Amino acid sequence: MFGAYGHTGKFVVAELAARGFVPVPSGRNPQALGKLADEHGLEPRVASVDDPASLDRALAGTVAVINCAGPFAATTGPVIEAALRAKIPYLDVAAELEANLDTFAHYRERAQDAGAVIVPAMAFFGGLGDLLATAAMGDWAAADEAHIAYALSSWHPTAGTRLSGAVSRERRGDVRLRYRGGQWERRTDAAPTLRWTFPKPMGPREVIGEFTMADVVTVPQHLSIPDVTTYMTAEAVRDVAAPHTPVPTATDPNGRSDQTFLVDAVVRSGKAERRATASGQDIYAVTAPLAVEALERVLTGRTKTVGVASAGEIFDAPDFLHALAPHITLDLHPQNA
Repeated sequence: MFGAYGHTGKFVVAELAARGFVPVPSGRNPQALGKLADEHGLEPRVASVDDPASLDRALAGTVAVINCAGPFAATTGPVIEAALRAKIPYLDVAAELEANLDTFAHYRERAQDAGAVIVPAMAFFGGLGDLLATAAMGDWAAADEAHIAYALSSWHPTAGTRLSGAVSRERRGDVRLRYRGGQWERRTDAAPTLRWTFPKPMGPREVIGEFTMADVVTVPQHLSIPDVTTYMTAEAVRDVAAPHTPVPTATDPNGRSDQTFLVDAVVRSGKAERRATASGQDIYAVTAPLAVEALERVLTGRTKTVGVASAGEIFDAPDFLHALAPHITLDLHPQNA
């Protein structure tokens, strides 16, 4: 577990332990690492992306690595390289568009040739939406459009979210990315404000359209859909953009905040439409069962491919989503075509 002592990393460590794994917490901060390890009775291994030998020592004797350390622009490459040297699967929870694009571009052929498994964005952003869109597709071989809309009751960003966002904006410059006609477009105009009709009881909400998230990277990697768009409720966008929005605060014994979410995935082909939705509590906390369920399936061979793969490509999407039943409320109805 690289980046084990971060906000999301702590949820993942707890989920791993609860499911019978023995996590090996790793990261560059020995104090934070030691505190986490003491709380769980684990063996910490200090490592830094600037020191490949330390990463090799951290991964020695382990069966896989989950990378929760942002900014992922700096960590994905070194940790993937260490995983390839160790010949173990790699998963991360990266939401940075550029980092995810880099992973697919730089490692697809190498991982395929080596028979290695690399699953980027195995998290709330990137993984869950991809699984929902894949499940909604059902038996369709292709679709014209995919739309994934997020309704968050609030969005109190972690320090890691803010840092990753800053790095992503620095790499991208004064442009935003949009996926149209099977290609990435670099836009300088403002993202549109729209109304999205979420399933009842939520109903119509103001959203920021073309609020491009990691799903717009993961979905087209394996689904034949030329137009992929993500949306975010306007209130959540205002929260995450405001410099003084506080970090998440635990409100239950599991450490979750009181934030709620609904993810609405819609695919369209001609006049036909199919939809899948998931709702739950705390986008950071729900990343843990997503990542750990993925890890368990990789280790037990319940996968459909090797190489760099999106969640919906490597796993049976409906079955995976149903396995998350304790953590999300799911509604799959691809028959509504």
